[in-house]
Amino acid sequence: MRQSPRRHEASVTQALVMPDLTLALEHWRQDPGGTYRTWFLWEERIKNFRSIRRGLQAVVQEIEAGTFGTAYRGSTLETVVSAVAEQRQIFKGADHAFLWKPKLRIPDIYESPDNQRTFGRFLHACDCCDDEAGVLWAIQALDDCRIKGLGPAAANLLYFLHPTLVTPFNTAIVKGYNTVTGARVKLGRWDEYLAMRRGVLALNQQYRTRLSNDLGAIAGFLFDVGSGRLPLPTAEANPTAWAADLARVRNDAAAERRRAAEAAEDRSHTQVQGWLRDLGRALGYQVWVASNDRGRTYNGGRLAEGCLDTLPAALESSLAVDTIRLIDVLWIEPEGRVAAAFEVEHSTSLYSGIVRMLDLALGATDGLAGRYFLVAPDRREADARAQFARPAFQRVLDLDLRFLAYSDLAEHRESMARFGQGLRPLDALARPLRGPG
Repeated sequence: MRQSPRRHEASVTQALVMPDLTLALEHWRQDPGGTYRTWFLWEERIKNFRSIRRGLQAVVQEIEAGTFGTAYRGSTLETVVSAVAEQRQIFKGADHAFLWKPKLRIPDIYESPDNQRTFGRFLHACDCCDDEAGVLWAIQALDDCRIKGLGPAAANLLYFLHPTLVTPFNTAIVKGYNTVTGARVKLGRWDEYLAMRRGVLALNQQYRTRLSNDLGAIAGFLFDVGSGRLPLPTAEANPTAWAADLARVRNDAAAERRRAAEAAEDRSHTQVQGWLRDLGRALGYQVWVASNDRGRTYNGGRLAEGCLDTLPAALESSLAVDTIRLIDVLWIEPEGRVAAAFEVEHSTSLYSGIVRMLDLALGATDGLAGRYFLVAPDRREADARAQFARPAFQRVLDLDLRFLAYSDLAEHRESMARFGQGLRPLDALARPLRGPG
């Protein structure tokens, strides 16, 4: 989804077979009653961009402050949307999507504070970004929240933030686009809107000399076609090209979700390491953080801040020292004995974490062996038990490996840090993996 506009335009040009609109565009530009002359060239149009942007910023500020309220009427959002709806015929009815419809309970940004804050973050993200990738990311994040009744009509607000990136959206524009291209865009879905946007960009690129970088021009043309003011023969249905555009949008969205999930997993792994770091230090231990994670950001600093720079001499001399350095967190007593070893396994294979701790256990001399914990989401406990029951681990019967669930650590870490002593609190929380759960 985060692709450059140039690459994006190239891909959509290949997807659609463009009709010849040269004569139609010339007629539209000369029509004294069409949107080109009555709205796009209207002097007040440009002036409204600044006021609408300021109005959207006020909406965001009120949502963040918790003073936005629970009703559309009289809200800052009504003021902004009314200003949009006054933009001549092309935006007539723009307020309909934001009017509270109690029987349908849509749009659900008045009764749900969480949805309201999500909407505010969406507007803020679009206001702050300055490129196509940022806008598309914000749209995808909003769509993933599935807020009832908050669909592509919101693109009419984004147009006044990014007129060269976002095309306005309403029934007439969709009908005009379908007439011109033979596509089958439907109202109400963000993925359909984004697929239409791809085609609009391609049309705008092909007829740039008769249109504008400002996508309001081509939106006005499509509006006049869709409303019947500028009659055009309906293009032959082109389901293959339309399906290709829609598939691209959905694939891009799926790829972005995967990247976001991977980033979230990485953040969760680092966060849990940070919890273990802080808890170990609060309980009086020296802490080692995995050598490949030391530079990660945590709470505004480095994950390894306040931790050991080198392992104790006995571990440094171990044949498995290269593996031991990669254990996520070690709690070490002042005399150099490892009190506890932690492997955080958010989503990666549990096998590698178990092997690293086995290397530590088998390489430890008397006085160095400690407790061993697999720290993972609650749902992974069964998988951890299955891994530890594998024949490869049967010979290491003395390794008292325990499963520490994220939920238990999150709930009790602060009280353990304040009132706990040694490893007793962890022993009470963690569950042995050898034997029944």
